[in-house]
Amino acid sequence: MAGNTAQPGATVTSRVMAILGSFDESHHQQSLTDISARSGIAMTTTHRIVRELEAWGALKRRGDGMYVIGRRLWDVGLLAPVERGLREIASPFLHDIYDATFATVHLGVREGVSVLYLDRLSGHASVSVVSQIGTRLPLHATGVGKVLLAHAPQKVQDEVMGSLCAITPHTITDPDRLRADLDSVLARGYAETVEEMTLGACSLGVPVRRGDGSVIAAVGVVVPGFRQGKTRLVSVLETASRGIGLRLQNLSR
Repeated sequence: MAGNTAQPGATVTSRVMAILGSFDESHHQQSLTDISARSGIAMTTTHRIVRELEAWGALKRRGDGMYVIGRRLWDVGLLAPVERGLREIASPFLHDIYDATFATVHLGVREGVSVLYLDRLSGHASVSVVSQIGTRLPLHATGVGKVLLAHAPQKVQDEVMGSLCAITPHTITDPDRLRADLDSVLARGYAETVEEMTLGACSLGVPVRRGDGSVIAAVGVVVPGFRQGKTRLVSVLETASRGIGLRLQNLSR
């Protein structure tokens, strides 16, 4: 069951929040029955509220009858000062990465135990990439996710270690091995994956830091392999990361 199910006598607002809250990183798509069960709201009421949310654009009904989060919520979320400001500041630097690599480029932030993709530029190479702007993926299986996980509080790391899932045969699911990998990320300054999220795809990620040194986001690339040279790709990412960090620092003065 979802953690924010509606209580008896709940207001309309709390019911709406319970329905939206029934969607999470493990429940990207749900049937009406699923939503009712996870939100703790009667089916007839769920059906009425879901239809209203669908009309507004907060939810979208697919052809198979399953519901997913609608674009309207993403558009509203981008109005939050941190996400909006970060995405706007990072945009020219993401294009610099793309121009230098022709790879798929990502900007992500940590949201709970997932990486939320704020921006994405599609690369030239025919690499299968599952991320889209606004999607959330597991921290332990992506380049930008591993960077954010390595710099996350211990409580977050422990939560991730307790529920490692295998997305491909190459996904690291052993906690000790993942902790060693995260130690390497901190030591060398970047994260890498090899077919851990998608077969045939490798990724690199580096942190974006605030003026105080704390990590606010990560930028990364997805490539078919490291034929361009891992050192060169990391250098391009680090240059962009420093640029984003400096812009953020200047704006905060």
